[in-house]
Amino acid sequence: MTKINAPPVAMTIAGSDSGGGAGIQADLKTFAALGLHGTVAVTAITAQNTTGVSSVHEIPPGMVRAQIDAIVRDMDVKFVKTGMLSSSPIICEVSRSVMEHGLVTVVDPVMVAKSGAPLLKGEAVSSMKDLLIPSAYVLTPNIDEASVLTQIPIKSLDDVLRAGKALLDMGARHVVVKGGHLPGDPVDTLFSKGMNPVFYRGTRIPSRSTHGTGCTFSAAVVSYLALGRPVEEAVKMAKLFVSNAILFGLEVGRGIGPVNPVSNLEIDAERFRVSTSVGEGIYLLESSEYVPLLSPECQINLAMSLPLRYATGVESVCGVPGRISNAGGRLKAASCPAFGGSWHVARAILSAMKYDPEARSAMNIRYSDEMLRTLKDLGYSCSSYDRTKEPEDVKSAEGASIPWGIGEAVRSFGRVPDVVYHTGGWGKEPMMLVFGKDAVEVAMRAIRIARRLAEIRHLGTA
Repeated sequence: MTKINAPPVAMTIAGSDSGGGAGIQADLKTFAALGLHGTVAVTAITAQNTTGVSSVHEIPPGMVRAQIDAIVRDMDVKFVKTGMLSSSPIICEVSRSVMEHGLVTVVDPVMVAKSGAPLLKGEAVSSMKDLLIPSAYVLTPNIDEASVLTQIPIKSLDDVLRAGKALLDMGARHVVVKGGHLPGDPVDTLFSKGMNPVFYRGTRIPSRSTHGTGCTFSAAVVSYLALGRPVEEAVKMAKLFVSNAILFGLEVGRGIGPVNPVSNLEIDAERFRVSTSVGEGIYLLESSEYVPLLSPECQINLAMSLPLRYATGVESVCGVPGRISNAGGRLKAASCPAFGGSWHVARAILSAMKYDPEARSAMNIRYSDEMLRTLKDLGYSCSSYDRTKEPEDVKSAEGASIPWGIGEAVRSFGRVPDVVYHTGGWGKEPMMLVFGKDAVEVAMRAIRIARRLAEIRHLGTA
């Protein structure tokens, strides 16, 4: 009988990182992010944080073997990865288990922690070369590890090619030499028996949060293999996965922070939440008979950003392509919400979030003295900036005016106010921006403002 809720199962045979950045912690997060059920055989317990490793306690080899056997007896495990295997006896037990159970193994030959602390005993290198590498389906050394295993000093891509061939000759079926430790943009190189090398070129990401990079990469490789991807594609996808994990690395601790293997999962979830909020906000605006009173000549846009840690530019802000127009006394969105669907409002949001990460949504409305009085009557905080005082270097820089203006208004008020406005300039329509924590809150504020404005006008004509 087919099990409906049975994801692929993968195993990590590695050490535990008490700081949560590498080892089995990084592996399990990677497995979960890619839709696998992760299992564990712990080889060592480390006392470490972002600044270094202070202590290591090896698990007895027999206990490592018992963990592997227990999992394999119960679950359909075919793909495993190895990480920290600190001693020859542990390597011997793991190698024997892998062979006996017929497991497809991705070997990450961990030797040194990111902080520089040794994680593999010197005498264990020969055991890794003699016992584990010959059974490896994929071997994933970095430059330093490849150099230790092959005794080839690696200073260039030519050296990488020599080392990769030597590692294949040791018995591994595929070898990925990770090039991040060489100067310049990183180039990872895949070697396969009987095939020409495949080069995966990337861009170096400036980040101090790189702890767990190697673990995450090898865990991603084994995950994509378990999902049925061929090796060449699995390596390509794993490289993209780990690049995102570095890009959105976590700034925790005082040293080298961890990468973020669940960033893709969180971003997808946040994109859904944001687009849903914008959609609900549009519905509220379109349902209101009063909100057209707020519409400026340039029309309205309602937008909301991903959380600050995932906001990389206007493409991280969901808005309405074509904007929201006044069509016969009712607002009507020109199209469905889309990321990158706003330019001006999006840049205002991104600027405001630098001062208040909760100010993730905004909507532009027309400016008038009457509108300003209405806002203050409702108790909304307001701050302005003067476009005539905009520096020439800001005027001449594409996209710089709005960030400058938001910064001026925030600094003047002391925090991000409910409303930022300006009274126009040469060729610029006066405008107000209503801010809030999400698009629904902003839409509700706009409806409240419009209703109050309608009441004031009605009383004025009564």
